[in-house]
Amino acid sequence: MNFKQLEAFVRVTELQSFTRAAKKLYMSQPAISFQIKALEEDLKVTLFQRNEKKIILTEAGQLLYPEAKKMLGHYHKIKTGLDAIRGLKAGRLAIGASTIPGEYILPGYIGRFKRKYPGIHMSLRVAGSGEVISWVQDRDIDIGVVGKIVKKENLKFTKWLDDELVLIVPPGHRWSGKAIEAKELLTEKLILREEGSGTRQSMWEILNRYGVDCQQIEAEMELGSTRAVISAVQSGIGVGFVSSLAASDVLDTGKVQKTLLKGVDMTRSFFLVRYTPEMINYATDAFQELILNKGE
Repeated sequence: MNFKQLEAFVRVTELQSFTRAAKKLYMSQPAISFQIKALEEDLKVTLFQRNEKKIILTEAGQLLYPEAKKMLGHYHKIKTGLDAIRGLKAGRLAIGASTIPGEYILPGYIGRFKRKYPGIHMSLRVAGSGEVISWVQDRDIDIGVVGKIVKKENLKFTKWLDDELVLIVPPGHRWSGKAIEAKELLTEKLILREEGSGTRQSMWEILNRYGVDCQQIEAEMELGSTRAVISAVQSGIGVGFVSSLAASDVLDTGKVQKTLLKGVDMTRSFFLVRYTPEMINYATDAFQELILNKGE
């Protein structure tokens, strides 16, 4: 039994004619007859009594008709919904992001995506990179944007864009507006992001690459957000590395000041992370294409 057979049966019943049913379904009359015969053979019953004047439903046909009509209704509702999802007229998209992309970059892309596909229900969760990666692994979100790569099965990372980490210090600090040697960091108390943060991992990797033994760095405190690090530096508690995107406003107003590291490139990258093998998700694919093309 299939939906073509059920549709042929329902149309013949409602139109009381094989000829009219065939015309309605854009089929030949022999094709309609074949579908009905196949359905009767599958169910091992006779559905119609035929005479020259009209078509009469048998008892089996009377039992089948209302149920077949319901099944066809459900089928067409599902098909319409799936067509809407494929056409991005409906659907859901759950995004997770680490602090910088989640608070400073993605909202603009989400706005552009919503204007293009208003029928897609979107959600954005912000946490440290480690937690976002766990969400992807657990299939709690469809796509993540993080500041680090981890080697775990069933995860696919795609480089998205670059960001610069800047060393910020309180106004009037001895390093304010100067360029220092990277090893001088060992003489100052640093305010760090929490374990699992992409910013923290990127900072360690870059400094180690330039010969700084990060195990010797004295951490004044660990904080769970970039805003908290900026506030702590602004309060004079210590110095810290944060994204240039996050620090631009406070640097412009002089609430904190920037210190350069001589000969050190503090560029780090953000990555898209998805579960693999990827399940078909039209909204996720469209969003990834949008942000990889920088919203174009």
